[in-house]
Amino acid sequence: MQYFPLFVDTAKLKVLLIGAGEVASRKLDLLARTEACISVVALDVSSEVQAYADKNRISLALRTVADEDIADVDLIYLATADNELNTRLAHLATERGIWVNVVDRPDLCRFITPSIVDRGRLQIAISTAGAAPVFARELRSRLESWLPHSLTDLFDFVAARRKEVQDRLPAFKERKLFWEHFFRANGDHFDDRTEQYYEESFQNLVSVGEILLIDDKTSIAMLPIAAMPLMQKLDHIFANEVLPLTLNELVRRDATRAPLLSMDELTQLLNAGKRSLVYADTDKIAQLKAQFPQAKHLKSGSL
Repeated sequence: MQYFPLFVDTAKLKVLLIGAGEVASRKLDLLARTEACISVVALDVSSEVQAYADKNRISLALRTVADEDIADVDLIYLATADNELNTRLAHLATERGIWVNVVDRPDLCRFITPSIVDRGRLQIAISTAGAAPVFARELRSRLESWLPHSLTDLFDFVAARRKEVQDRLPAFKERKLFWEHFFRANGDHFDDRTEQYYEESFQNLVSVGEILLIDDKTSIAMLPIAAMPLMQKLDHIFANEVLPLTLNELVRRDATRAPLLSMDELTQLLNAGKRSLVYADTDKIAQLKAQFPQAKHLKSGSL
């Protein structure tokens, strides 16, 4: 993984944008949505960038950039048409420990800006590490069509009620069940029924246990899409061998990992409403299927 994805708190973040043409304006369209303090230095300015200055969203200096500008900032975007200037300033910023992005020069970038799907509190960042930005934009367009815009209002609703849920349900287990029921009932929309689903979820705090089975001959990459939400709800993962990396990436990161338990211990977890995944050889999975007929055996292409 060359680029590690981070979500940065932009409050009090100081950003310097050098250049104010068409390319710079596209960067500014995203940056202006944040809470960052943005300064722009350029000889010529596009009408789009000037509009942000007129609204006092940015600080604009119409002059040649100076080395002294590369100081006391957190991030720098270099978007001039002068490749030599971009290169020199990028090296200067790196020497001073400032993260820099040079448009169309990934070799000079300390960070890159991903393709972004913006639904208010819900943010999805997509990157191909600079290899295929066209595909990243295509994937973004698919997600844009799939994710309703009312998600912005939905997560504002959820954020406004988190404290109430914590007060009414002090136990983490209860809160987890509450939110699982709420999102299962409400789905991914915000409408007139959302408040009703919210109140009803306080009355449905019963956890139903579940066991998922995967044998070590199954190709994880070929598991059905319907299996993915199940693996994100797991409490425990049991295996006597190292999980394949592809499987480890699909399950909840905070689910406990442990060696395989006995049949009685698995039964106790099931009765306690816990959700478990067992990864083992085909003989062991066959035994577990006989012991737990209600268990879901995840196989390539089916549940």
